[in-house]
Formats: sequence, C-alpha cells, structure tokens
Amino acid sequence: MVKNCIFLHSDCKCLVMTIFIGDYTYKIDAKGRVMLPAAFKKQMPAAAQDKFVIKKDIYEKCLVLYPMDEWESQNQLIRQNVNPYNREHSQFLREYYKDTAEVELDANNRFLIPARLLSLAGIDKEKEVVLAGQLGKIEIWDKSLYDKTSDGINDFSDLATKILGGNINKLSE
Repeated sequence: MVKNCIFLHSDCKCLVMTIFIGDYTYKIDAKGRVMLPAAFKKQMPAAAQDKFVIKKDIYEKCLVLYPMDEWESQNQLIRQNVNPYNREHSQFLREYYKDTAEVELDANNRFLIPARLLSLAGIDKEKEVVLAGQLGKIEIWDKSLYDKTSDGINDFSDLATKILGGNINKLSE
C-alpha cells in the first residue's frame, strides 16, 4: 500500500492518504456497473475497501471515486475552511455535495454508478471507461475523453516545472 502524508494549512495536522497508482480500462455493463481494479483495492487499507463516495469532478468532465476514509478526510478539510452560515460558503457546500452518491462493492468487486452521474460525465453504458489513480481518489473517465486529456499539453516537462518548480528539492530536506 502506497501512502503519503499531507499537511493542512498551518495547523500541521498530518493525514494519511492512499496514492492510487495506474490507470485501467474497463467496460461498463448494461446496468452501469464497473469493476474496481484489483491493484487499486490492494493499495487501500483493508477497512476501507468496500464503501466509496462517487461524485462529479469539480474541474473535469469525469467522476471521482473516494474511498470512505478519504471522503471523510475531504469533509474534515471542508469543515475547517467553511462557515455554513456564510452565504457564499453555503453555496459552495450545496454545489460540492450535489451529484454525489455512496456506492458499495458487490461480491464480484463491481460498483454501480448511478445513471445521472454517468450522464453528467458523458459516460455511456456498455462503453469503455478509464479508472485513473490520483492522490486519494480515482477518476472515472469516458475512454475517448481520457485519451484526449493530454492532447492540450505540449510538453509535460514544462508543466511539471511550472507546478513543482524548485519545490522538489524541499522533499529531501
């Protein structure tokens, strides 16, 4: 199991986060079920391997699958930064939790994606999807959309430099 430690703001609380490695192509069945890759399941703590929260991604036309423990960590981060009595914060909360569902693995290691979420992400039943590992989450993409995600990036090394810059050396200090 690969884990990483992240720090939240200046309070220096450490959260353990599963890092999902790899991307896997599967076909969604006629009922809207898809298999969770065995490699992803092995990368998760045993206690967190059956229940998940799935939602529409904030930025991309894909879905995001959070193991329940990671979902709780996301909620903790939100609680630390949001005042539900602030109108703008309340609007954020409404939008964040909109189009969210709890899903559970069946005996065959599949989970059912609600039809409304499939529609929001442009995913059709009986088509191929990509389950792509990320920090603490798994993105679920229509395969043709996923294949196009890197089309707009001319040079990954330039992007890495822009995002990471000189910060990579700070990890060894």
